[in-house]
Amino acid sequence: MVKNTTKEAWDEYRKNELIKALPIIEELGFNIDQEQVHIDGERHLMSGFKLVLTGYQENNKKRVIIKLSSHPDGIKEIEHEHKTRKTILNIDFSYRSFFLPKEILFTKSGNYTISVTSYVEQEKSFLVHDLKNQFFLALRALETQEGTHITTYYHKKSIQEAFGIINATDYINSFEKFKETSLKNYPKNQELKNIFNKASKFLSSNKKTIEKYCDFLTHSDFCPHNIRVKDHEMYLLDHTSIYFGNKYESWARFINYMVIYNPDLEQALMIYIKQNRDEEEYLSLQLMRAYKIGFLLKYYTDSLSKTTGDLNLLTKERIIFWIKVLENILNNKQPPKELIKKYKLSRDSLRSKEEKRRQKKLQQIQ
Repeated sequence: MVKNTTKEAWDEYRKNELIKALPIIEELGFNIDQEQVHIDGERHLMSGFKLVLTGYQENNKKRVIIKLSSHPDGIKEIEHEHKTRKTILNIDFSYRSFFLPKEILFTKSGNYTISVTSYVEQEKSFLVHDLKNQFFLALRALETQEGTHITTYYHKKSIQEAFGIINATDYINSFEKFKETSLKNYPKNQELKNIFNKASKFLSSNKKTIEKYCDFLTHSDFCPHNIRVKDHEMYLLDHTSIYFGNKYESWARFINYMVIYNPDLEQALMIYIKQNRDEEEYLSLQLMRAYKIGFLLKYYTDSLSKTTGDLNLLTKERIIFWIKVLENILNNKQPPKELIKKYKLSRDSLRSKEEKRRQKKLQQIQ
């Protein structure tokens, strides 16, 4: 998706879209909240041409999530998510049921495509739960995804129109593109070049292992801001990130996230895989962790040209941090606590007030 390349461009786009879309939203029977956590702060780096709004239904005051766009890229994404939701709820070869927010409305009005889903209320966010509950909630959600595995032609045929299906070749080719783009964006960073070269060899030399654990349902952005916890179950959000690939991609995204937000949970999940599954599965998880950090490095090097001031400095700090984390993963080591502590102090000193408010609203700051 083409991005709004600067915060100024995003702010202008957001302002104009809200002016045009609010009357349509109200006509459909919904109102939006005054504070909008999903379109503030650093969201301009990732939101593209789509607004994600919180609000409520006028007739019953129940809270909702509203996604809308008048841009072809944003419309395509919203339509894809709609199709994905319908398909995932009707998969007949899944061993466990998925919990998704209820879709209240999907419609086109004027130039806009609009999706409205129920807001899943939760007593406390995932990161507020104690370590034991976090572990078992995460394990249940990850193993639910693993329980959906393409094993027959019928399975593949029933889902291929709604979901992407990627294999080991796709992963390796994507990683090479991450590498190419990152080095183009940040050519003077020798450490970046060295770590990408090392990780590329790691993935390419273990292609068979990557392939062996493909054809599983995976959520490529499986982390707390795409999770809601209700009645001891985890609800999956952002259904555009669901496809069929290596079953450890979801694990890798989640565990890499916990490097910063809960290293004890990162370690607990790594130990669980090491002690309860085959050695090759542990290797597959390591491979996917490297792959996902390659994506992060590409994302942050892309952001260098879109940021200025403290946010640009923070972006460079993030690149340095993830290079070091990837180095530890390739050496089969847990990232040092001192590295994490130093990064978090730097991050918090460079974040804008707007972004800090957004993070507190999301309950992701510890």
